[in-house]
Amino acid sequence: MGYNKCTREFLEKEYSNLLKQFENVKSKGLNLNMARGKPGKDQLDLSLPMLDVLNSSSSFLGEDGMDCRNYGLLDGINECKKLFGEILGVESDMVMVGGSSSLNMMFDTISCMMTTEVVDGCKPWYEVKDRKFLCPVPGYDRHFGITQYYGFNMIPVPMTESGPDMDIIENLVKDDASIKGIWCVPKYSNPQGITYSDETVKRLAALKPAAKDFRIMWDNAYCLHDIGDKSDSLLNIMDECKKTGNEDMPVLFCSTSKITFPGSGVAAMAASESNMKVFKKRYNYQVISYDKLNMLRHVKFFKDYNGIIDHMQKHKEILKPKFDIVINALNSQLKETGVASWSNPNGGYFISVDVLNGTAKRVVALCKEAGVVLTDAGATYPLGIDPDDSNIRIAPTFPPNNELETAMDVFCICVKLAACEKLLEK
Repeated sequence: MGYNKCTREFLEKEYSNLLKQFENVKSKGLNLNMARGKPGKDQLDLSLPMLDVLNSSSSFLGEDGMDCRNYGLLDGINECKKLFGEILGVESDMVMVGGSSSLNMMFDTISCMMTTEVVDGCKPWYEVKDRKFLCPVPGYDRHFGITQYYGFNMIPVPMTESGPDMDIIENLVKDDASIKGIWCVPKYSNPQGITYSDETVKRLAALKPAAKDFRIMWDNAYCLHDIGDKSDSLLNIMDECKKTGNEDMPVLFCSTSKITFPGSGVAAMAASESNMKVFKKRYNYQVISYDKLNMLRHVKFFKDYNGIIDHMQKHKEILKPKFDIVINALNSQLKETGVASWSNPNGGYFISVDVLNGTAKRVVALCKEAGVVLTDAGATYPLGIDPDDSNIRIAPTFPPNNELETAMDVFCICVKLAACEKLLEK
C-alpha cells in the first residue's frame, strides 16, 4: 500500500523500523559514490590497446600526408573528421575535431557568440540586455553552468516523454528576440534517458524564432550509448533543418569521453558553413592545432564507424547489469510505497528518480550521512533550484556491481525514511 494512504500509526511504525535500518547502515562506515557519470574501471580497460597503436616505428602521417606530430590542421585530420561525420550524421567538411572535451567546445561556442556578430544585423550576445536561454529540465548541470557564467536568464522548459515541451518553446521564441538558444541532449537525455521523438526534432528544426541568431546547442553525448535490447532512433537534426531553411540553427557536439578515456578522448562539433566560418575565425586566434596524434590513435584503434559500434557493444555488456541493479532495487523496494517514480532508459548514463515533493535534498543528505554520495539535489535545474525538490540523478556506471547493490539499498532506505518524515509532519 502507498504511504499516502497509510494511517499515522502505520507510518510511525514504518519510520521506526527504517530508522533502525538507517542506523545499522551508518555503523558500517560505507564510502560509496554514485555522484557523477564516470566510466568504471572495466570500461576504461576496454580501450587500453589504443595506447599501443602508435609507437616509435609507427607512421605518423595522416591520409593527406600531414605529419600528425607537427603543427597544422586547425579543424583536425581528415580521417577523424570523416569518423565524427558518420557519428553526427553530417558531411565531414562540416566537422571540426577539437581537444578532449565537447564541453570545452560548447563553452567556446557560447563565448564566440557572446563577442562576435554571428548573423548580419544581430549584436554580439554580450550587448543584448536580459539575454535568455532555454533549459529543458531536468537537464545537464554543466550546460546550465555555461549560460549562468555568461549572465543569461535561464528559462526552464519541462521535459515530456518525447523531449522538451514544444508548445512552450514555440510560444516563447516567436516574439522574444532576447532568447538566443536552447540546450539539448537529444538522445538518452541527461538525466532521464529520453530520446526526442521525430515530431519534436521536426518542430525544433522548423522553429521561427524572433532572434535570427537563435542556436540549438545539440549535445549528442550519448548517441552511441545503448543499454537496452532495442536502440532508440533519433531523427537527423541537420537534415531536418536543411529542409526548413534553418541550416544555421543547430550546432552539434559529441566526444569519445565515455567511449575511450575521459579527459583523453577526442571531441568534435559540426555546423553549417557560415557558422563554422565564424567559429574558426575565433579558433585561429585561440589554438594552432589540437592533438592530432590522439586523433590518429583513435582512428587506428577503431578503423571505421563499425569498429566504434563493436566497441560500444562491449560497453553495453558492462553497463546493462548495472542499470538492471538500479531498476530492480527501485521496483522491489520503492514501487509499492508510491513515494518515488523513475525512468527506465534504453541508453545513456543516468537514471532519473523523482521522490516525494520536498524530500530530494533530505534524501541526498541522509545518503551522505550513511556513506553514499549522490549528485546534489537540484543540480538538474538552472541555478540548482528544483521548485519541487524532487529530482535526483543516479549515476550507476562507476561503482563495482556489489557496491552498487549496497548503495541502492541505502538509497531506497533513505527515500522511504525521508518520505515518512515528510508525511508525518502533516
